[in-house]
Amino acid sequence: MAESTKRYAVVTGANKGIGFELCRQLASSGIVVVLTSRDGKRGLEAVQKLKDSGLSDYITYHQLDVTNLPSVLSLANFIETQFGKLDILVNNAGVLGGTINREALRASDFIKEQDAAKVNWSDIFLPSYEAAKVCVDTNYYGVKRMVDAHISLLQKSDSPRIVNVSSIIGKLQYVSNEWAKGVLSDNENLTEDKVDEVVNVYLENFKNSSSAVPPPYIISKAALNAYTRILAKKFPGFLVNCVCPGNVRTDINDHTGILSVEEGAESPLKLALLPKGGPTGCFFIRKEQSGF
Repeated sequence: MAESTKRYAVVTGANKGIGFELCRQLASSGIVVVLTSRDGKRGLEAVQKLKDSGLSDYITYHQLDVTNLPSVLSLANFIETQFGKLDILVNNAGVLGGTINREALRASDFIKEQDAAKVNWSDIFLPSYEAAKVCVDTNYYGVKRMVDAHISLLQKSDSPRIVNVSSIIGKLQYVSNEWAKGVLSDNENLTEDKVDEVVNVYLENFKNSSSAVPPPYIISKAALNAYTRILAKKFPGFLVNCVCPGNVRTDINDHTGILSVEEGAESPLKLALLPKGGPTGCFFIRKEQSGF
């Protein structure tokens, strides 16, 4: 492949699960992929697995902690030096913001029927204030750091794509605070400052009364979905979308999902490889477009 026609991708949180499989699928499609992870040893082991499977020419590694700005900037500098541009940014790194009540999860209708609306998520997520802060910092602000640091590299691409891995429970119907729901649903007046205010007020409320607020995972993904719409408007030459990959068997849900990681990676892959003129500013549940 000629140097000028090569395409370059970054996948965050990619040493295992959906992120790892997405790196494999992107590399198998001829994209040069930077696999990133917080843990350097695990990340290098993951890269070696992919290289051993015949993808040596399409996979490389860089350590990344999306909650650490110097780490994010170090990655951006690496991409600038090595490739000079970035075509695809997949923001996959995410944390739950607490522990899971495994018994409640296994007994829930979400496992049996895949119906998120029938589940009391406050019974399943058992957050602490410290874990809530890390959740918002990773799932929302971590994505913002990545975009801010890599936007100039994406602008050098002739087909820039941003894919934000979200969740069905980031839909506005699961945001119980009516003020927050109102702010996040007002597309006309939505700004980054307003989304920041929503998550900051949420954390303040959590600090004062953790039992009266929804789990941090919900608010972090709702904020991410809103930010996705803002980005799509701000950069009309990009295709920027968010996606729930479905209930995939990964560590995050104790491998109770019904989809394989191969199936889970298919939907972010599709958005990463969208042709010009494809949808932007949209939310997908697997491969189907959905409302926010």
